[in-house]
Amino acid sequence: MWKIYKWDGRYIQGEFISKHSSEDAAIKKASQSINFTFVEKQKQGKETRVWLDDENHTPVGIIIKKSR
Repeated sequence: MWKIYKWDGRYIQGEFISKHSSEDAAIKKASQSINFTFVEKQKQGKETRVWLDDENHTPVGIIIKKSR
């Protein structure tokens, strides 16, 4: 499950937006609800993170998938 979070002014995982079964659907929903310019994918252990950055490369949201 891909979960989308939006920065709430204090935490990057502050506001939960939605969850999706595919990465493409998650990015499409994130582009509708979060104003971002750059996307950076990172895999660490069993967790995949997709960082959503604005034009100054400041994180404004994140998409997370935890695999088993």
